[in-house]
Amino acid sequence: MPRGAVVSFDDQRGLGEVADAGGQRYPFHCTAIADGTRTIAAGTHVDFEVVAGHLGRWEAAGITPVGDGPPAPARTPA
Repeated sequence: MPRGAVVSFDDQRGLGEVADAGGQRYPFHCTAIADGTRTIAAGTHVDFEVVAGHLGRWEAAGITPVGDGPPAPARTPA
């Protein structure tokens, strides 16, 4: 399950974007928030799944807030 952060969320429209640790962004609808709250703050660190969406694009689903931030990027030894 990827870990990332909510980049943006529009409460009125119920639409947002989450970015994984590599910077890839995935749109989501408020119904994809796993706890049923239908709202989430930008900057919240989350675990999520990537699923095929209704419009032929990859979307985030099963969005679950986590207490710690995303993992640090892997570094290769010099």
